[in-house]
Amino acid sequence: MKTLLPFSIIDPHIHQWDPYHTPHQAALAVKLFGRFPKVLDRVARFATPQATLDSLGLTNYALAPYLPQDYAKDCAPFDVEAVVHVEADWHHQRGLGTVEETRWVAQLPFGKDRSIQNTNCIPSLGAIVGKSNPLDPSFENILHAHIAASPLFRGIRCMAAHHSDLGVHAWNPDANVYANPIFLKRFELVAKYNLSFDAWAYSTQLADVTFLAKQFPETAIVIDHLATPVGVFGPVGRDTGKTSEQRAGIFSQWKDDIAELSEQKHVQAKLSGLLMPVLGHSFHKRRELANVETIIDLLSPFVEHAVDVFGHERLMFASNFPMDKVTATLPDIIEAKIQMISPYGDVALKAIFRDNALNFYNIKSNM
Repeated sequence: MKTLLPFSIIDPHIHQWDPYHTPHQAALAVKLFGRFPKVLDRVARFATPQATLDSLGLTNYALAPYLPQDYAKDCAPFDVEAVVHVEADWHHQRGLGTVEETRWVAQLPFGKDRSIQNTNCIPSLGAIVGKSNPLDPSFENILHAHIAASPLFRGIRCMAAHHSDLGVHAWNPDANVYANPIFLKRFELVAKYNLSFDAWAYSTQLADVTFLAKQFPETAIVIDHLATPVGVFGPVGRDTGKTSEQRAGIFSQWKDDIAELSEQKHVQAKLSGLLMPVLGHSFHKRRELANVETIIDLLSPFVEHAVDVFGHERLMFASNFPMDKVTATLPDIIEAKIQMISPYGDVALKAIFRDNALNFYNIKSNM
């Protein structure tokens, strides 16, 4: 039995993709072997670096289309009113290539049957967060193109996730991109166009996120996935999280660094992504899914600390689906987080599961 909330949820972090019909790194393999899942998996594993495979956990959900109807099936029986699509590493990245993703997402069939009061309807699209890197000389033109592509465009994400362990997948080749002087100079345009910024860095890079936030106190910034403490739950890469002492150290350092970031009052945080394999989860290796009780046991220390330092006014529930799908179902993730937040009261529940996302992304509610 799930704890259905007396209000509809806003999910401010999902990804949509379709390797059959859009630019995608695995598009050719999917088109050739998509009808033969076992063959496709072997091909993907042969062609993909081990660090990337370890980050994904499994290949099947990453290689299959993930579209509005798929999310609607995943979130039932919970009522999700609106979602925010966050850039999913669109394969065309030169020039204005990433703007294609904003255009593509804007035309997807979101909001179907929203007028019907049932929990299986497709959520509306509340906002789009596009990909753009301030290091690109055409950064301002790219921002203009994103804004023109959809009235739902609200901000950008430039992933910084890079780890000193070479066995951990680097989503950005620059370990300190958020502190790069050119990045910082052009980042002024984010504020100029009244856009938000989704920061994603590993916990070892939190000092750079804090530095960035200090330079731009007027820019709305959110740290995705509580800064992903790699290896905190188990061995990852070559030598990260190998021992209980190492894992305790990762958690302790994360607590200190995320608390320092939280002192920047214009920064919010997403309670998301904490079930990705890169944190050290191994459920996928056993072909198991974490249940509600297990999720609560694993994540409560992180959620409690996040509430302590950010307060319920600057936290958002987010699913990170389908990336976390490898470890747990979405209803179990939602239920677990409801149970973790409930002790803080009804005001905290509504803020974290709805109001904070509405306000941060300027989402227009139909409710």
